Amino acid sequence: MTKSRTLVLGLTGVLLLTTACSGGADATGAPTPAAGAGPAKVLFLGDSVAVGEALPLAAAFKASGVEFQSIAAEGGGNVVGPSSGENWQKLSGQITSAKPAVVVYQLTTYDWGSREEQQAAYGKLLTTVTGAGAKLVFVTAPPIKPDDFYLPHMADLNRAPDVAKAVAQASPGKASVLDAGAVWGGGYQRVKDGKADRSADGIHTCPQGAARFTGWLLAELAKLFPGFTPASAQSWANTGWSADNHFKDC
Repeated sequence: MTKSRTLVLGLTGVLLLTTACSGGADATGAPTPAAGAGPAKVLFLGDSVAVGEALPLAAAFKASGVEFQSIAAEGGGNVVGPSSGENWQKLSGQITSAKPAVVVYQLTTYDWGSREEQQAAYGKLLTTVTGAGAKLVFVTAPPIKPDDFYLPHMADLNRAPDVAKAVAQASPGKASVLDAGAVWGGGYQRVKDGKADRSADGIHTCPQGAARFTGWLLAELAKLFPGFTPASAQSWANTGWSADNHFKDC
């Protein structure tokens, strides 16, 4: 049995999640819509957690007929916190030049700073995204098992989702926040359904977790953008992305 085949067998939750909005048949046997038009292009921002998630996302958006680009970055990708000044000089230009319809920013493990600093940074991100003619979707990060590096910053990371919500609520129609707790639960969980879901390092995701996140995110985007109909998980789960070296600690 190949690794990708094993992955599909472990994606029951993803398949159930996407059945209602993908090609195939519904519970009555009637055909459901095939993948259809939605946002012309989705741009994905985040840190190394998002780098791993971008692998199945790229496959899923391709199967759904939507252009996808990830500028998630190892050791950064953040708009507030360490290196954010240097990061922003690159990110702002990348956002504008990508000409996206939707920008998805997964809050990073480096989004450190006071409430005021976080709010200013998320507001700056929103201004840049709307200036590029796109809509912004904040997505909460998977809960981590903090080590000595992260422990001093957990108050900031725990506050970040509320700050993002405040920024989005102040700009209705321009920004949204998706709570990925539906995927990850309230705390770090290494194994789910008998398979590795999160990396042994306590931070990153494994192929199963990244795939479950992908199915969830596409279903949530279909709610935000009704013209978007995600492809079924069967069409993207077995395309080889799970063998990427990014998942070596799984």
